Amino acid sequence: MLDSTPLTGKHLIDGTWTEGGASFTSEPVTGEGLVVQSGGAAEIDAAVEAAETAFGQYGWTDRETRARFLEAIADEIEARGAALTTHGTAETGLPEARLEGERGRTTGQLRMFAEHIRKGDYLDIRHDPALPNRTPMPRPDLRLIQRPLGPVAVFGASNFPLAFSTAGGDTAAALAAGCPVVYKGHPGHPVTGELVAQAIAAAIETTGMPTGTFGFVQSNTNEAGEALVKHPLIRAVGFTGSYRGGKALFDIAMARPEPIPFFGELGSINPVFAMPAALAARGAEMGKAWAGSLTMGVGQFCTNPGVVILPEGAEGDAFREAALAALAETGAQPMLTAGTARAYAASVETAAKSARRLTEAGTAPDRSALPAVFEVSGAEWLANPDLAEEMFGPAAILIRTASDAETLEIARAFSGQLTVTLQMDEADTDAVRALMPTLERMAGRVLANGFPTGVEVADAMVHGGPFPASTNFGATSVGSLGIRRFLRPVSFQNIPPALLPDDLQRI
Repeated sequence: MLDSTPLTGKHLIDGTWTEGGASFTSEPVTGEGLVVQSGGAAEIDAAVEAAETAFGQYGWTDRETRARFLEAIADEIEARGAALTTHGTAETGLPEARLEGERGRTTGQLRMFAEHIRKGDYLDIRHDPALPNRTPMPRPDLRLIQRPLGPVAVFGASNFPLAFSTAGGDTAAALAAGCPVVYKGHPGHPVTGELVAQAIAAAIETTGMPTGTFGFVQSNTNEAGEALVKHPLIRAVGFTGSYRGGKALFDIAMARPEPIPFFGELGSINPVFAMPAALAARGAEMGKAWAGSLTMGVGQFCTNPGVVILPEGAEGDAFREAALAALAETGAQPMLTAGTARAYAASVETAAKSARRLTEAGTAPDRSALPAVFEVSGAEWLANPDLAEEMFGPAAILIRTASDAETLEIARAFSGQLTVTLQMDEADTDAVRALMPTLERMAGRVLANGFPTGVEVADAMVHGGPFPASTNFGATSVGSLGIRRFLRPVSFQNIPPALLPDDLQRI
């Protein structure tokens, strides 16, 4: 039986809970902190070496075996549901309903990947049979299949302690592909992370997977993260977090003697285009709904709608006033970490130097945040690129535009985004048609008459976008397409069937 005593504050390395490195004390919103090991390069090296050893077996498991392993992880997470909710709420300040919903999303995407690999379509198998009698030259037998890369590094996200963390989408996709995972825990929720790591360890044992298939290293320093990305046996990285942290790790990945794919989701301001006919029909209703999306989860979503392109005039004013009225009823709420709260306060203070603040500059309690909405003209926005910096929290800027031409100019000025939203009615179709070529190039997901918070886990979802929203515009961190990040095509020429991967032996 694996040594998985609850709340050890230890690392999981090659199937054993071990100490290593210095230590830190967690800072939950409520309750006492836990003394947690803070691993460094030595712990990372041990976990990666174990993952490389495991890959020799795990990378060649059949799809059904891996599917059952993913389902076992989901079962073990559900068995720890009450503890995850209790500790997750205490560590992050997120409400119980949010944690329970996120747990369901986490187990759901594990099961989604199990079903996805059972179908086998993702393998993209291709076979060109040998043509020995072809002239002027014969053709060899060629068989192509997608194969796992090897050990993958995954970084936990601060804002999703379950769905984008220990057993989140990156981990699920990598394990589904056949890649062992070495996970660097997030210091903002180390207890929640350890509980999920215990679930994975239990699934490894019950399904007979190699002990190094999943490694878990706790740390609150940069050393572990840098060592993980630099390690020569790591073949790819999955990251969700800030632009600054992600870009630093991306640069490390590119500077390696052998550069590796770095799949970083670095945030976004997710512009919302409120079109004239829709505003005339339901401007106040749209404004109230937007305020709800802006403040969901204290604005701590990478898809938070942080900019609204709003035409000048009475209809746009109705949107603004309804939004402000709704926001006035929203009190201060705790943020995920004290550092997040400080960064949010600083970004709001910076925006106030260049834009008119529409909400009261109230004082929030320590580690909490209040909504902040600003307004600028289209010309002011275009003249000040700094206004496009993400404010991670319940803050946004309304851009008041004077014409369709100015709206298009603003659309063209946006950098890469995760999402772009259209609030439109049928009468806006022609105006939107003029915007669509720009919007499609801007974002990984274009949506109408909704808001971007809430990312469906599905086959057709893309959660990614052009830089700086993510470091690889051709990838997604949500949905079944995410498995492709951790695979590469391999062509086998005239290889005896007994030496081929199992799926190629069947054609």
